[in-house]
Amino acid sequence: QVQLVESGGGLVQPGGSLKLSCAASRRAFSGYAIGWFRQAPGKEREFVAANSRSGGITAYADFVKGRFTFSRDNAQNTVYLQMSNLNPEDTGVYYCSVKGGGSYHDVYEKSYEYDAWGQGTQVTVSS
Repeated sequence: QVQLVESGGGLVQPGGSLKLSCAASRRAFSGYAIGWFRQAPGKEREFVAANSRSGGITAYADFVKGRFTFSRDNAQNTVYLQMSNLNPEDTGVYYCSVKGGGSYHDVYEKSYEYDAWGQGTQVTVSS
């Protein structure tokens, strides 16, 4: 089974930026749908961003539109989440996930639709 490892989290001041990375143990991203989710303390895991199997379609949660950008590098087996203009409400553990199969051009916003998950990386936005 593919293993996913997130990195790039940390402590950042409000208004700051971070770039999260998610590396796969093998060629897990080419032709697979990708999702980024986050979970704040005491809250359920929520959708942040998703990319289609084709790589050509990306969806974002309303609360991150214009601030976060998804990208993927299939050759490096790595996907990224560039986060800008962070605020304290963005604090949480961020997870990447992969989904095999399904439509080539759909994006998936439900956590149960994904097959494999990383261990998460902590993002804390605080002054």
